[in-house]
Amino acid sequence: MTLAKAYVIIAKEHNNLQLAWELSKKIRSCQLLLSKAAMRGEPITLDEAEPIISSLSSLIFTAQDAHYDIATTIMTMKSHIQALEERANAATVQSTLFGQLVAESLPKNLHCLKTKLAVDWTKSMPLQDLATESRNSPRLVDNNLYHFCIFSDNVLATSVVVNSTISNADHPKQIVFHIVTNGITYGAMQAWFLKNDFKGSTIEVQNIEEFSWLNASYSPVVKQLLDAESQAFYFGEYQDLRIEPKMRNPKYLSLLNHLRFYIPEIYPQLEKIVFLDDDVVVQKDLTPLFSLDLHGNVNGAVETCLEAFHRYYKYLNFSNPIISSKFDPQACGWAFGMNAFDLIAWRKADVTARYHYWQEQNADRTLWKLGTLPPALLAFYGLTEPLDRRWHVLGLGYDTNIDNRLIESAAVIHFNGNMKPWLKLAISRYKPIWERYVNHSHPYIQDCAAS
Repeated sequence: MTLAKAYVIIAKEHNNLQLAWELSKKIRSCQLLLSKAAMRGEPITLDEAEPIISSLSSLIFTAQDAHYDIATTIMTMKSHIQALEERANAATVQSTLFGQLVAESLPKNLHCLKTKLAVDWTKSMPLQDLATESRNSPRLVDNNLYHFCIFSDNVLATSVVVNSTISNADHPKQIVFHIVTNGITYGAMQAWFLKNDFKGSTIEVQNIEEFSWLNASYSPVVKQLLDAESQAFYFGEYQDLRIEPKMRNPKYLSLLNHLRFYIPEIYPQLEKIVFLDDDVVVQKDLTPLFSLDLHGNVNGAVETCLEAFHRYYKYLNFSNPIISSKFDPQACGWAFGMNAFDLIAWRKADVTARYHYWQEQNADRTLWKLGTLPPALLAFYGLTEPLDRRWHVLGLGYDTNIDNRLIESAAVIHFNGNMKPWLKLAISRYKPIWERYVNHSHPYIQDCAAS
């Protein structure tokens, strides 16, 4: 296409308008094919590409046979390529910004669902009484049951995690879900889980704003998030364009995102728990995770260093002696999103204090940029037990080429990345896996989808 565009310019300069028109027509055919491939999220096939490439090649040979001055051709192509590179770079930056914006936004149907549920919660005293009563259930602290936790403000996504977990569990009545959300979503989350049946499993919903102990005097991250400099970094009018947009994602200002480091404080009477992100789908019974031998470690997680870019040196600043003196740059990274935690071992190793130490060291954001994985790699260093890869398969929010056999064998699949399954930009190939666990018969979901 680049070569053809150069010859369009040259043909026009030599008044060969017919050739310029034919080249432009074929270029448009190429662009249309690329657009279709992008929309469907699948590569262009050889059968699709070959006719267009052959006809375009033929026209380029015709242009070359016209004996246009070679120096003119080279100069025209050089300037054209330079212009294309500038446009491509600008488009890449814009695309990243738009993609990040879409990923951060709440779709209208999810906002509609949250609003309807919030109204139900506000108007229904019996619902509120039931929520108060369920807070005292002995099942919430029974270590003979299987405990899972989710920290999210997305009602539908959380529902899919819960629904997929209990649907694939051998004994759903032995499962307890602990959900923590923010004050804005609390009523809607309570209404949803109190008004719907989840096969007899126990579901607790808590409001993070009631955690009075999680304050700036105790938690370095709370202190940092309230800091004016941090606010300017995320929301300031003049932002450094050299910093990746995803690194300025306001989700990092959400305490829900950092709550995973305080699990023993939230559930002081529990001994084991499985943490699940709200963008996962469970496909197998997860209760065997509770009987895995972690060999004295705190965190059971799937390692991600089969690819070189998931080693420690990719997440942390090893030019800083604080990091380079304590950690192996080639150490293997692991996935946060499906983690089996031994809370007795956690308390013994005081992992939360480790997390606090590294957050304080990184107050100026020089050890790592943002996110929860880098401080987790530091806090759980030497305390992580590698799990079989089939427990947790990642990449469904950005990678279009994951092997179907790997997805089918996975206990948990993770839509990490911007292309979340509840967004329009979701990868169409994977979206049905998530949709399977949405209760499409619920009148609110039907009304919100229609509206």
